[in-house]
Amino acid sequence: MTRLRFERMILLAALTALGIVWILFSREEVSRSRAVVLTEAPIVGHLAPDFTLATPLGEEVSLTDFVDRDGDSGQPVVLNYWASWCGPCRMETPEFQNTSLKFKNRVAILGINQGESAQKVTEFGISYGLTYPLLVDEDSAVNQKYGVNSLPTTIFIDRKGVVREVFVGILNQAVLEDRLNRLLEEG
Repeated sequence: MTRLRFERMILLAALTALGIVWILFSREEVSRSRAVVLTEAPIVGHLAPDFTLATPLGEEVSLTDFVDRDGDSGQPVVLNYWASWCGPCRMETPEFQNTSLKFKNRVAILGINQGESAQKVTEFGISYGLTYPLLVDEDSAVNQKYGVNSLPTTIFIDRKGVVREVFVGILNQAVLEDRLNRLLEEG
């Protein structure tokens, strides 16, 4: 019986050694091109990442055109991420249009399209009669920078550029107005 136990221990030791050798020789080094890159995403209570995008007509718009990171002269900003193929986005679009008119010159509402052409963005804006700025993010770089994984996503930013809320899903006008009133009350 002792001999059988000894043989099993030798077999176990040999398999362990073989496993270690296999692990050492089969592992791959992680190259820089395959490394995970963490992006700067909006975190509630922190500064929103700055960006610059163009309207379908080519006019450049930046977050810093609206917020004042050093003072109180900025205005709250609402970033609404959408796409024309997104049913929930189409459902909430009239709410954003009505709210943009109601809060005109007090709050900036920016519609950031995800991955579609300027022509598609223009057609969408015309079909809904939109008057607030629609921005083209054809390569989805700003969507990625903001970590947008679901549409629609709406990000509320105060006048100093601090993210106050990230809302994923459909917003109705009452909720949208409530959030904007809170941002305006913050001073």
